[in-house]
Amino acid sequence: MPPLDRPTRSPPAHTVLRNPPMTEPFSSLAEALAAYHIELPQPQVERLEQYARLLWEWNEKINLTRHTTFHKFVSRDIVDAQVLAGLLGQGEVVLDVGTGGGLPGVMLAILRPDLRMMLSEPVGKKARAVADMVQRLGLPIPVVQSRAEDLLGPAQFNTLVARAVGRLREVLRWFKPHWEHFDRLLVIKGPAWVQERGEARHYGLMRDLALRKVASYPLPGTSSESVVLQICPKERLMAGKTCKLRTIE
Repeated sequence: MPPLDRPTRSPPAHTVLRNPPMTEPFSSLAEALAAYHIELPQPQVERLEQYARLLWEWNEKINLTRHTTFHKFVSRDIVDAQVLAGLLGQGEVVLDVGTGGGLPGVMLAILRPDLRMMLSEPVGKKARAVADMVQRLGLPIPVVQSRAEDLLGPAQFNTLVARAVGRLREVLRWFKPHWEHFDRLLVIKGPAWVQERGEARHYGLMRDLALRKVASYPLPGTSSESVVLQICPKERLMAGKTCKLRTIE
């Protein structure tokens, strides 16, 4: 198999409305997806709805998410996961850093079953909750109670995905000693990403790294924008915004 130099993209995300027509709470995931003009195969819709209900069931016991309606589940969680899914190559080995309640890793496993996913979560009760959800969903992905950086070395990854786990300078500090064990980092950030990049530069954490904004999209219901930042060592940056990915057996 040749190196994964160019991502094989999933079908492009459909237009997301900033303010979908909604007068009553959605009673199903399908209704919310339709309001946002997001089309997914029916088996994925069914599994995503099952995941949402499992997540909310666990959320009554431990704090896993604030997105406890289909409106929030779609506009915050599915939109982010769908954008990430389009940036990952066929068969990539992916680690979800600090998955929390399984986001975005569980969704990526549903949207992109070709990916080889692993979910890391250092908080024991959260890791156990996600492991239970993954088992009940029948997803063949491991959930490991560990900090992501402690998994690097014994395991090798193409891409680490991070969402709502810390400021950019913190994330880069965690992984600074470990770049030989993974190819790139994809981080979801909000409008403050420029400030966070400045902080990381101030602390010398960007010296040997290339950062590129590889996706931007409106945060529905607001005037803000979310972005996906791709970070990799400068020597791995290819033409344009592509980071060279290895083949991992």
